[in-house]
Amino acid sequence: MQLEILTPEEMRRVDRAAIAAGALDGYGLMKNAGAAVVDEILARHADAEGFLVLCGPGNNGGDGYVVARLLTERGLSVRVFANAESASGSDAAIALMDCPVKPEPLAAFEASRGWLVVDALFGAGLTRPLEEMEAGIIGKVSSSGLAVVAIDLPSGVCGLTGKPLGAALSADLTVTFFRKKPGHLLVPGRQMCGDLVVADIGIADSALDTVGQALWENQPALWREALPKLRVSAHKYSRGHVAVISGGATSTGAARLAARAAARAGAGAVTVLSPANALSVHAMHLTSIMLRKADTVSELRAFFVDRGPTGTVLGPGAGTGGRTRSFARALLDKANDASGLVFDADALTAFGGMQDVFFGMIRASAGKVVLTPHEGEFVRLFPDLHDGTETSKLQRTREAAVRSGATLVLKGPDTIVAAPDGRAAINVNATPHLATAGSGDVLSGIIASLMAQAMPAFEAACAGVWIHAECGRSLGRGLIAEDLPETLPNVLQELFRENPS
Repeated sequence: MQLEILTPEEMRRVDRAAIAAGALDGYGLMKNAGAAVVDEILARHADAEGFLVLCGPGNNGGDGYVVARLLTERGLSVRVFANAESASGSDAAIALMDCPVKPEPLAAFEASRGWLVVDALFGAGLTRPLEEMEAGIIGKVSSSGLAVVAIDLPSGVCGLTGKPLGAALSADLTVTFFRKKPGHLLVPGRQMCGDLVVADIGIADSALDTVGQALWENQPALWREALPKLRVSAHKYSRGHVAVISGGATSTGAARLAARAAARAGAGAVTVLSPANALSVHAMHLTSIMLRKADTVSELRAFFVDRGPTGTVLGPGAGTGGRTRSFARALLDKANDASGLVFDADALTAFGGMQDVFFGMIRASAGKVVLTPHEGEFVRLFPDLHDGTETSKLQRTREAAVRSGATLVLKGPDTIVAAPDGRAAINVNATPHLATAGSGDVLSGIIASLMAQAMPAFEAACAGVWIHAECGRSLGRGLIAEDLPETLPNVLQELFRENPS
């Protein structure tokens, strides 16, 4: 599976490296790209009455001219629409000369019932809103109801951010080449691509050496080798011990969700650290999960000296006041290289306005720290990292990871995991059924459990996000957060089937 994701600029460097290697020239790559698009079109839309090919002035338009030529050579009806001339001597200009169909002005475009639109106006490299004429064509196509096949990326969608740059098409099928771009996976670009096909056009994988690879699609192949291994000699504490810090008597459920998830995700022991006023509430619900009183920092420290947990969750239902902040300080002060710390929910909100202090403690800590904010919590911690048209979720998460010194999990339908060293992964298996109260608490418990079992922070966060989403996918409609930990054994069994230990 191809996990690498390339920015548009990185893809341009890969193209140049492939051409420099001498196996294919630029026009050769263009002809291969057009042939790949035609193969996908005929596999899915061979019954179309005809094909309306929209061509831009650059290489994307050149791909379109190749598509038009190949469809015409098969005896199919084709009309080509273009406004701007391709640069003289360019690969796109050569493709235009080889195309037997004379382009008509874009203004002449008209929807023909039963025909298919091939969008070759602009690809992933677009950085500006479309001109008025092009935007008008996008509107005509969108209102026509015709099926659309986009080459590289639907026109008007930014390949770096996945956001529309003004008017933008939504495609039924998008065919891109060599590797995916961020815009294929980030919302809303992911939905606007429709079905996505990554075609082989003759670029060798070795061309990736020209870019410093640091962005991947979050799939098991990315972190499978780092999954916890079970030894014959294993005992409950060698499998990791997770502490989950609870809030008061009226807000205990979130901590129990995290604790049960940590246990189901493989931790050999899990302890809920509870204020005295919530002990009886927890005691009525916990069986295999242990319980201990922790009202003060001294009691927290005593537990760590006594039991030495290797993973901790602070935040779910913990409250946003001084107790949570003082516990965070104590955890970071006592963390060692083997310690996994997950801060979520209230622990993040508690440091709103004091984020520099929080980040300073994280950077000074020797622990493996993961922050798991949703968008609202992220804004409170990083108020200057705005979600603007020209910024991507990926850029914001990477910057937040560097600034905080922690692995950042920015949750959502396109959850991003980013490490302070620049590595990042985009998750794609999420389901909207996970948008339910308590779901994030379960995720915190899974990640803490994996870190407690000696998984590195970035890999544990990526694995936790994928596993959590897979639980949601297997449950579907009607799921509530309490269902997720109980689904973990089945998901893990399938995951470990290919990685026995």
